[in-house]
Amino acid sequence: MNSRPIVPAELGWSPEGLPFSPRHGDVYHPLAGAAQQALHVFLGGNQLPQRWQGRTRFVVLETGFGLGNNFLATWDAWRRDAQRCDTLVFISTELNPLRRDDLRHVPREPAWAALAPQLEAAWPPLTPNLHRLSFEGGQVQLLLALGDARDWLPELVAEVDAFYLDGFAPARNPDAWDSRLLKTLGRLAAPGATAATWSSARAVRDGLVTAGFEVERSPGRGGKRDITLARFAPAFVPRRAPARVAVPSAERRAIVVGAGLAGSATAAALAAQGWQCELLDRHASPAQEASGNPAGLFHGIVNAQDGTHARFNRAAALELARVLADALRDGVPGSLAGLLRLETALPDANAMQAVLDRVGLPATYVQALDADAAGRLAGLALRHPAWFYPQGGWVQPGALVRWFIAQGGERIRWRGSVQVESIHRDGDGRWQLKDAQGANIASAPVLVLANAGDALRLLGQPAWSVEAVRGQLSLAPADAAGWALPCIPLAGAGYLLPPIDGMAVFGATSTAGDMAPELRQADHEHNLAQYRKLTGKTAPVDACALQGRTAWRWVAGDRLPIVGAVPDLQAASTRPIDQVRFVPRVPGLFVFTALGSRGITWSALGAGALASAITGAPAPLESSLLDAIDPGRFIARQVRRDAR
Repeated sequence: MNSRPIVPAELGWSPEGLPFSPRHGDVYHPLAGAAQQALHVFLGGNQLPQRWQGRTRFVVLETGFGLGNNFLATWDAWRRDAQRCDTLVFISTELNPLRRDDLRHVPREPAWAALAPQLEAAWPPLTPNLHRLSFEGGQVQLLLALGDARDWLPELVAEVDAFYLDGFAPARNPDAWDSRLLKTLGRLAAPGATAATWSSARAVRDGLVTAGFEVERSPGRGGKRDITLARFAPAFVPRRAPARVAVPSAERRAIVVGAGLAGSATAAALAAQGWQCELLDRHASPAQEASGNPAGLFHGIVNAQDGTHARFNRAAALELARVLADALRDGVPGSLAGLLRLETALPDANAMQAVLDRVGLPATYVQALDADAAGRLAGLALRHPAWFYPQGGWVQPGALVRWFIAQGGERIRWRGSVQVESIHRDGDGRWQLKDAQGANIASAPVLVLANAGDALRLLGQPAWSVEAVRGQLSLAPADAAGWALPCIPLAGAGYLLPPIDGMAVFGATSTAGDMAPELRQADHEHNLAQYRKLTGKTAPVDACALQGRTAWRWVAGDRLPIVGAVPDLQAASTRPIDQVRFVPRVPGLFVFTALGSRGITWSALGAGALASAITGAPAPLESSLLDAIDPGRFIARQVRRDAR
């Protein structure tokens, strides 16, 4: 999906005192009030709360978030219902979202008074992303797709139980009621899905019929004679792509191999959806390999085309910031005070700002700073302009791993010192894990390999473009005179962190194919040279006095992680397919690897995407980006190359 800059809404007021959109020349809700419309049309029209009662998960999709009143009404109804579903997922698109300050000034119903401030506090930067906002300890999820609904609906991966078709009047905002847009609802509809809208326009009813819905009129209220209700009853339901099919398992149990960032985050994401997870690792304790570094940084990226890498990294950084806000409150060492990345390719901050203006990225996500302004934030004199990521920062990865595991509570069973030698699927469809003697270690219907390069060995070394990259970081006591250490992380030619537990932490080298574990003085000298490039100063220590740590990062050739259902190579060879999501899959087998140097940044979003693929929950990432990180991409690319 090509992203477009988000243009925030301008909030005005009608002569009657109603919230009004000058852009569309229409009010946000009728004079009778937002509550009446939400309760009668959208909840009542979809038979809520009755239809979600006793359900594990219920999914609502709204076209047009507007002021958020329908979300607040649905959330409030969920809270009041003693028989409510375990998890409510509310997906909403919005072309022109309100700024946070405007959101605060929207009048709310008294019943929603306690909920509106929570929505305002969680309000995301206005970037063209699918933002996940979490409430009620994760039991209420808002997936907010900022941008044109016509772009977003084909990109959403979800099975929707109830549709709220909202938006300004068709005469004033015809794009929101486009027939092609309405037709896409059928692809998203779960069996028995319903839809409701206050509009009784013939074009809207015809569009729903084309999408496979049976349509009826129902009495309206508050000046509306009729409203439109619909139920999904298609004549034909196409098969879902293999990469979009959830695991048909009533047992809801998985094994995750690898207790680093990828594995622990995945176990936590599955546990949050009610799954039992067995988390295995060959080491006695979690986070003993790359995730065992004393600290690591995280941030998004900017590029002028806002292509796949920029969009994925932005989505991942925003999701991690949301997760880390909770982790840091729970005592995980780290900071969300921001990060600076020096820019040496563009001439100055004006050129950088021109990129931001063209892409449309807000200051709440990234800012272009000249060297003086960046230096003031860093507490150091800097020679280059820098990108400032207000929600970037640093965290201790091992503590984050342990926090992820703790989030799962009794749903995650940790087992260390377990070496998995082989895997196979038995006749009952369960994955069996064996040790070197062929004895059973564990079994489950779902297996996730999140053990870095060892995942490739267990998969039989598939022809994926992945390599090991050795990295050595350097450490020294930070109390020696002469150190130039920043207040917030500084990245560019290497990285430099604020003092961590009294230590200066900087580096790191990057050497592909080098598996030597010992520390090298030459690598420390490289890191000292990087330190000089970042700060313009010479460190007050020699290379021979430095401490350090070596670890390996597994990196895909396209510099994206590998996340998703494992391709069935035998089936793919008989019917080669060049579209990633249609590549055949091995039932119940998943992988999360190749996190490279961005393991912290990618961990939470990758785990959420993988858990959704397993459980069938709405994906926290759009379809095109799911394709970009899917292991099936290597097969699809080979098919396209062979066809040339």
